[in-house]
Amino acid sequence: MDVLELTKALVEIPSVTGAEAEVANFIAAHLKGLGLEAGEQHVEGRRRNVFAFLGPRPRVIFCTHMDTVPPFIGASEDKTYIYGRGAGDAKGSLAAMICCARELKEAGGAEAGLLFVVGEETDSAGARMANDLGIDPDFTVVGEPTENKLGFGHKGLLRVRISASGKSAHSGYPHLGDSAVEKILDVLQRIRTMDFTDDPAWGKTLVNIGKIEGGVGHNVIPQSASALLSLRTGTNWSRVADRLKGLAGRGVDVEILSSAEPQVLFTLPGYEQAVLPYGTDIPHLARFGKKLLLGPGSGEVAHTDHDRVEKKQLRDAVGIYKKLALELLALKPA
Repeated sequence: MDVLELTKALVEIPSVTGAEAEVANFIAAHLKGLGLEAGEQHVEGRRRNVFAFLGPRPRVIFCTHMDTVPPFIGASEDKTYIYGRGAGDAKGSLAAMICCARELKEAGGAEAGLLFVVGEETDSAGARMANDLGIDPDFTVVGEPTENKLGFGHKGLLRVRISASGKSAHSGYPHLGDSAVEKILDVLQRIRTMDFTDDPAWGKTLVNIGKIEGGVGHNVIPQSASALLSLRTGTNWSRVADRLKGLAGRGVDVEILSSAEPQVLFTLPGYEQAVLPYGTDIPHLARFGKKLLLGPGSGEVAHTDHDRVEKKQLRDAVGIYKKLALELLALKPA
């Protein structure tokens, strides 16, 4: 398969976070078909990371994630784009990395390798587990939709659950109840108007109220309610967390689900560069050397019903990854 065919094949396999087993099977079989010895690392249940090395000790690892956000959307295409869930985030990067590895192998091999992980869209379980592989490369190129620009930084990420408890009552007798939904709404409004102290390099902290739940019906004062938020932080995550925890009070609980700091990344001259407004697995790849961030596709359409990747960017990404590998391997080991 060329990079376009491989991208379409990957998109056609549903791999919403938690259900990555089928795409892992496909990737492992495909790598073996290319003459690469594919290994697997158990993460949870049938979920596992997939890896392959071109040599005994890879100095450069190409890494991206197999999972996608829901819901599954099958592959389609026109003259310019491949569409479907994960086309840009990040199965296009995955396909380009495999094609790059094939070219490196055909050119005589290199001290490079591949690592494809689960769980990036939620808790980075695969990336965290990958540290136990003991690969310890000098460099890791992480694939995310950057429009083939080399990231020199990306925002941090804070995932938060806010829960409220109250007292149920008939809606005709509100004085007998205590609305958990109203407590949640009050807290969320305060968050929406908060002025976080942001670093000029990373920009404004971005707040998304992603999910709200509460109550049992229109005619019952709600006894419980909750909200899930993600904050793309432009400053130290603990400062943001402290501000949020200050909102806890009678019947309101603030729980930090996961956190990661803004990242300063390794770069090379000669590449167009950008700061990315999203989080990645990079903070959790503790034993993976210096990190670079680059991949085809645009974050502007990731996680939407219009997820897509430009065919030209896919083809270009194969060559860019190969160029990066050769340039990084030419650097002296740390």
